[in-house]
Amino acid sequence: MRAHMMMMMIMMMMIVASGVCVAGMRVFTAGEVRAVNGTDVRLKCSFQSSSAIRKASVTVSWTFRPLGPGPEETVFYYQEKPFPPPDGRFRKKVEWAGDISGRDASIVLRKVPFSFNGTFSCQVKNPPDVHGNVGEVRLRVVTTASLSELVILCVAIGGAVLLILLGVMMVVFVRRSHRRRNPEQNHTILRPEQKVLTGW
Repeated sequence: MRAHMMMMMIMMMMIVASGVCVAGMRVFTAGEVRAVNGTDVRLKCSFQSSSAIRKASVTVSWTFRPLGPGPEETVFYYQEKPFPPPDGRFRKKVEWAGDISGRDASIVLRKVPFSFNGTFSCQVKNPPDVHGNVGEVRLRVVTTASLSELVILCVAIGGAVLLILLGVMMVVFVRRSHRRRNPEQNHTILRPEQKVLTGW
C-alpha cells in the first residue's frame, strides 16, 4: 500500500515538473523606463517559447494604456514584417527594433511627448505556443534627466579627462627619464662670452 502511494506521488511530481518545463510563452520586459521629453527611447521585450521559433508564425503585439482615463490603444504589430499604426498618437512615432530569431520583440519610440506616459504591453505568440504572460513597461516621460543620470554623465566625463591627464603625465615622465639616462645629449653648445671693449 505504501509502495503504491509512493509511486502515485512520484508520478504526480513528474507531471507537475513536466508542466513547469513546458510552461509555454514567457515574455520579459524592463518593468520601468524613464525618457526625457523629445528624445528616443527603446522599449525592450524578449521572449522564450517551448515551441520551435518559426519567423512566419510568430506575432508581436504592443498596446498602450495611458495614465489617465482612456481606452487601450494599439501601438505596433509584427508578423514577418512590421505593421506600424496608420493613425493615432503613435503614427510615425514607433519603429521595429527586434529580431525574432534572437527572441527580441523590442520597439523604439521616437521623440516621446508627455502623452506617452503610461503602460506599454508586449505580447508574443508562437503557435501552438500562444498562452503565457504579457510583458509590461511603465514609461515615465520627464522634463530633464534624473540626478543619477547626470551623476553618471559627470563621472564619465571626469574619468575621460583624468585618463587624458594621466597619459600626458606619463609622456612627460618618460621623456624626463630618457634625458636623465642620456646626459651627454643634454649639453648645449655655449658660445664664448664676447668682451665689449669700451674706449675712454
